[in-house]
Amino acid sequence: MDTAKTEDIPGLMAQIGDDAKAAARVLAGASTEAKNKALLQAAVSLRRRQGDILSENAKDMAAAREKGLTEAMLDRLELTDERVEGMAKGLEAIAGLDDPIGTVLEERDRPNGLKIQRIRVPLGVIGVIYESRPNVTADAGSLCLKAGNAAILRGGSESFHSSRAIMASLAEGLTAADLPIAAIQLVPTTDRDAVGEMLRMVDTIDVIVPRGGKSLIERITEESKVPLFKHLEGNCHSYVHADADPEMARRVVLNAKMRRTGVCGATETLLVDRAAVGAMLPAIVDDLIGAGCEVRGDAESQAADSRIGEATAEDWDTEYLDAIISVKVVDGVDDAIDHITEHGSNHTDAIITGNPDAADTFVRKVDSAIVLVNASTQFADGGEFGMGAEIGISTGKLHARGPVGVEQLTSSKYVVRGEGQTRP
Repeated sequence: MDTAKTEDIPGLMAQIGDDAKAAARVLAGASTEAKNKALLQAAVSLRRRQGDILSENAKDMAAAREKGLTEAMLDRLELTDERVEGMAKGLEAIAGLDDPIGTVLEERDRPNGLKIQRIRVPLGVIGVIYESRPNVTADAGSLCLKAGNAAILRGGSESFHSSRAIMASLAEGLTAADLPIAAIQLVPTTDRDAVGEMLRMVDTIDVIVPRGGKSLIERITEESKVPLFKHLEGNCHSYVHADADPEMARRVVLNAKMRRTGVCGATETLLVDRAAVGAMLPAIVDDLIGAGCEVRGDAESQAADSRIGEATAEDWDTEYLDAIISVKVVDGVDDAIDHITEHGSNHTDAIITGNPDAADTFVRKVDSAIVLVNASTQFADGGEFGMGAEIGISTGKLHARGPVGVEQLTSSKYVVRGEGQTRP
């Protein structure tokens, strides 16, 4: 039940934090078998509870339509038979990953006989604050668990019913594996004050992962006293180089923009080499418009195709998360890189080319968490990277960058073994 705004939010969050910290101590020593059992049983439960989950999601969808959420936001929120099955398969994939905890990252023997190892350990308690996408409940909870961390999940108000239904399956898995029920907790309130409390819980939360729109990320970045894994937005680019294969360019750009417009890896700006405009741009625009995409462009792209509307300066910095794309004509790979450097968000950018030198230059100089060659930006997803799932795409440079999966949710410590040595 949603906790009323008049209730003691600081007290509620303090209790959740204390319970999570206690659960994290248990999880740090939990066996791989126990963690995997919890994940596999949760997958079984998701399939068994599919009808209930979809019913609860229908409540969220109805409320979202009443609020006038965009089609892109509705797509992020909606659950289907296929998406519930995708969550279940994601849990099974994470269970199938190697357990990172206890892995020896490096070791050396010192001349004095000391044996030194650096090993993977859990981070501890991870807070995840997210909007819209209820599947994050399953992805984040399961990844944290596999890495030996307790999770405090605070989903958005628009996905409240869906997230609770998914959480019931995760709890069922924990119980079946005899792990603490507080290992994964969903904050039981839509009160925004709960977010503020999480951002100050430095004694119980070790890191916070925010997933949501620009305003949410900006607020969390500004207010959080807890370290963050974050990305501000996914202003992603696809660059069609002069030496691109025309058919490949059409196929990749269409997928990069229109497969799912509401995901953070969707291409928002198309860059096209001046030398390729006449031969490639009209066909690419054909595909985009045919799929229902609005195309906006600079003067040169408009001159090449009258169906392209006018782009403003704001378009180059916009993450549409919708069926809109901006197009700019560039003069070679360095010009494309300059545009990405000025307007990109260091998330995901791609080049389409048959020229290995151009590809190498792009890979070296584009400072993004994910850089692709001849592939759709929609591959910016931990599941597609073989990580089972991901808790988010980190665009920062400290600790983790790119998809944050099981290994990225760990730290390390040094273990030193001796035989009574003392330091001279």
